[in-house]
Amino acid sequence: MYSRIATKNVKKSFKDYTIYFLTLTLAVCIFYSFNSIESQKAFMEVSSTSMDYVEMLTSIISYVSVLVAVILGGLILYANNFLIKKRNKELGIYMTLGMGRGKISRILIYETIIVGIISLISGLFFGILASQGLSVLVSKLFEFEMSEYKFVISTAAIGKTVVYFGIMFFLVMIFNTYVISKYKIIDLLTVGRKTEDVKFKNPLIYLITFILCVGALGTAYKMVLDLGLNVLDIKFRISIILGVIGTALFFFSLAGFILYIVKRTKGIYFKGLNIFTIKQINSKVNTNFISMSVICLMLFITIGVLSTGFSFKNALESGLEESTPFDASAYLYVYEEDKVKSIEESMDNMGITFAADDKVAYYDEYITGEQISDIIPLDSSSSNIKIKAAYIKVSDFNEIMGLNNEGTVELAQDEVLITSNVSKLLPSIEKYMKENDTINLKNTSYKIKNKEVINLNLKNSYVKDNFLTIVINDEFCDAANLSTSIVNVNFKDNVNGKGEETFVKSIEDFKRNNDNYFDEAGFVITASREALYEENKGMTTTILFVGIYLGIVFLISSMAVLALQQLSEASDSLERYEAIRKIGASKKGINKTIFAQTLIYFSLPVILALVHSVVGIKVANDFVAMYNKPDIGGASMITAGIFVIVYIIYFYTTYTGYKNIVNSKIK
Repeated sequence: MYSRIATKNVKKSFKDYTIYFLTLTLAVCIFYSFNSIESQKAFMEVSSTSMDYVEMLTSIISYVSVLVAVILGGLILYANNFLIKKRNKELGIYMTLGMGRGKISRILIYETIIVGIISLISGLFFGILASQGLSVLVSKLFEFEMSEYKFVISTAAIGKTVVYFGIMFFLVMIFNTYVISKYKIIDLLTVGRKTEDVKFKNPLIYLITFILCVGALGTAYKMVLDLGLNVLDIKFRISIILGVIGTALFFFSLAGFILYIVKRTKGIYFKGLNIFTIKQINSKVNTNFISMSVICLMLFITIGVLSTGFSFKNALESGLEESTPFDASAYLYVYEEDKVKSIEESMDNMGITFAADDKVAYYDEYITGEQISDIIPLDSSSSNIKIKAAYIKVSDFNEIMGLNNEGTVELAQDEVLITSNVSKLLPSIEKYMKENDTINLKNTSYKIKNKEVINLNLKNSYVKDNFLTIVINDEFCDAANLSTSIVNVNFKDNVNGKGEETFVKSIEDFKRNNDNYFDEAGFVITASREALYEENKGMTTTILFVGIYLGIVFLISSMAVLALQQLSEASDSLERYEAIRKIGASKKGINKTIFAQTLIYFSLPVILALVHSVVGIKVANDFVAMYNKPDIGGASMITAGIFVIVYIIYFYTTYTGYKNIVNSKIK
């Protein structure tokens, strides 16, 4: 009996459940898709190291899925609360007819089970389809080849999805039972007559708050643009806090500030139903300014991650060939208290030997304490780079060039060579060299022998990190401070990276098996070409994948909350719509004001999120540009496409639902 009532209720209220169904289906689809990656790896031809990164990715996705489950669980409870609130009068009638709270709770439990089963089935269906495309994306991002393509259904991912969402629906059942136990019949039957008073504070308060908002956001933007992506700087954290405060103040002040301005524009305020539309919008923004602030920040994160993630990955990976000019490098950062201050001595102490036909170059980097900006004027876009200039001996430079059969150079005592390959600094250095043929170092003028910047990495690294290295006579370096000792190697026998793998393994084995490693060899860092390729690819892909996962979840959650708030507002404002209908407003005019309200309410957090994103993307791109020029064109198009599709789906569904709720009550 109760199951039949529940089934009829779900059929009858299908329009009310549209947003709920849509959100649940998308949530299940995304959850399954990202958790099904592990089942695809069996069909990928990868090295053992690359497979380690795939396994790391699946492990991280599992942990992140717990956070995603919490977010989606909160969203489901929020949506369920809206549905219960909308059916208060119906539940009150059940009680009036003598149905006990326990029986009503049972009906709601059956309804939750029905909705849960339908959404799980539909979500898993679309998730299974989406996961096939996701597996192709994983193979492309990791640059794997699939030995064969098979349509894969992950039973493990299905099980995890059912368990996680089963727990969510169980919590919904408990929540519904608790809510019903607290209801009184009189409250349920009269809820439709209770209207929310639209109260506005003194306009001066909103004006002051709006000014504070502009000040907070302006300061935050300026600070982060000046600092760049320097997350360790306290000013960076202050800028983030100011940005959050400014966002909250924006939505708090927006309602009263706009009302204050529009009221003084009589031609707009008293035209048609504008006075009603504006007060409706202001009422809702004023009530939900905190949730709108959170939604705005979530959308900002989504736009930023999806727009810059692909460009960040592509920029780093495209520079790998230039940042790994040798089969392997090993370097030793030297400090005054260290016992070992030479990488050659470190190699000897570890028993690392090279074959006679291997090409090996030892060299040292020196610093004098002068920063790059002390030597070469930097433009405004790179003036925040606080890096010391490095120096190497011309004899060492010739050894490095000889590894790849490059020609040697000769320098007079008063001559130098300028080398750099960091994209952010190159324009300033090139400009200086074009306008000057000398450079001042430690109060001594030196002639710049090369007409163009020598663009190269002097050792293997994750990125192009030669900010500014000056090749100079040996005597200058002997008087400077040793900072790093490096060895570069090109192995004769390096088929499939065998030579560099053996080299790295020998050093790592010595580290593990010697308690006095630091005293005997110092802290040696290895950087083989193959390992850097795989580590870089694995790291960037993992970060990107997790970012996409969270970004899509944030986007769906944000749109769903906006939709539910609007539909809730429609239910709360029925008497107002009935009133304006009685005084002559047409249905066409009412539908027009519903469209305007929905559009503006959906657009406000999106617009501010886009403003935040312009600043955030610029800062992120400036950071990436230090190593390689990013291209966000393709990523931005993909982001815009995903964003627009989800936005339109939720906007249209919300507008249609809002209109149906209102039109069903007015004549």
